[in-house]
Amino acid sequence: MITQLESARQGILTSEMKSIAGQEGLDETFILDHVAKGEIVIPCNPNRKHQKPVGIGTGLRTKVNASIGTSSDICDIGLEVEKARAAEEECADTLMELSAAGDMNKIRRTVLDSTNLPVGNVPLYQAFKETIQKYRNPAKLDPEYLFDLMEQQLADGLSFMAIHCGINRYAIDRLRKQGFRYGGLASKGGTFMVAWMDINQRENPLYEQFDRVCRLMKKYDAVLSLGNGIRAGAIHDSHDRAQMAEMIINCELAEIGREMGCQTMVEGPGHVPLDEIEGNIMLEKRMSGNAPYYVLGPIPCDTGAGYDHISAAIGAASSARFGADLVCYITPAEHLALPDVHDVREGVRATRLAVRIGDLAKYPDRRDTEKQAALARRDMRWEDLSRHLLFPDIAEAVRSARAPEEKQTCTMCGDFCAMKKGMELFETDIKEKR
Repeated sequence: MITQLESARQGILTSEMKSIAGQEGLDETFILDHVAKGEIVIPCNPNRKHQKPVGIGTGLRTKVNASIGTSSDICDIGLEVEKARAAEEECADTLMELSAAGDMNKIRRTVLDSTNLPVGNVPLYQAFKETIQKYRNPAKLDPEYLFDLMEQQLADGLSFMAIHCGINRYAIDRLRKQGFRYGGLASKGGTFMVAWMDINQRENPLYEQFDRVCRLMKKYDAVLSLGNGIRAGAIHDSHDRAQMAEMIINCELAEIGREMGCQTMVEGPGHVPLDEIEGNIMLEKRMSGNAPYYVLGPIPCDTGAGYDHISAAIGAASSARFGADLVCYITPAEHLALPDVHDVREGVRATRLAVRIGDLAKYPDRRDTEKQAALARRDMRWEDLSRHLLFPDIAEAVRSARAPEEKQTCTMCGDFCAMKKGMELFETDIKEKR
């Protein structure tokens, strides 16, 4: 099988590349060239026929990922299917199935059957969960079993995987020498791998056998997302030596993977102060040879629990502005509980709005929709305005629930409507401009 990257290097436009060019309103050769360079990735495992092709990377609209999955406290396949469908209805671009409890094979396959979104996962979750079930000791994880499991998951149709290849003994030494952190370790898979390495006094097999990881991903034309297992869980830990050691390794591995013909992207930090986001993205792009960057949030403060989707939206807007390519949503339940369907919807909406704001700054030539929305609002053409909004159903519901006496205005201003008075004052100028 010829992969997307190999096809692009041979100058062959695939149907997925053509579809993405149409979605983005870009020339097909632009997509072809950037896929060939590894600056655009297309998560689209051919084992799964009913999925929408999505492009992630340079020159494209910043994409939004929604994450779902069970926990040991709440394990309901029906709920996860509802959440997957809600994410798709709210126009998420990709989905991560991150279950850590229950029959994980069944959950994964059921979710894959329930959505058209490209689906990814973190293979270490199932690997450690099943190792604990079998041996009552995660340190007994067998690397051969891990690689077999990854292939099984890919064969099911996963289109991308967050794989923690960048955690090695050098990075862990940096963590020990700097002292532990304010926010501890924030990555479930990353923390279990750090513990496995520490107890067994062995190198991370995903780093040690990186060529094997790449061959597996290439076999299924899946995107390797180089996981951020030592990311900061508090803004005071942002860009410490441990995080930077892993980031350097991941950027280096992204280039190596690309040379091997594997589509790669790099995962970014969790908690980052707003003033450090631009520098973080610049470093990833510079060190990885412009590999697509998948950021988790980021969350620029530690005190917003309950409203962390808003905190993260602020970080996401800044990230999109400075060049992030895929943003993982944060829901209102972050740091507090497993998200429900409402949380998923709110998380996707907040993140979509955030990356739109960032993209308007990143691509100033793509602001026509904003102009048309402004004109419709000025002219009080409510139906036209609705067609240009990100969330027309929400806007229409609010307006209908508090309907004005005069249909042309809204109840915010009523008789004191500035738009109406402006139209009366400048009616002649407006007609001439039309």
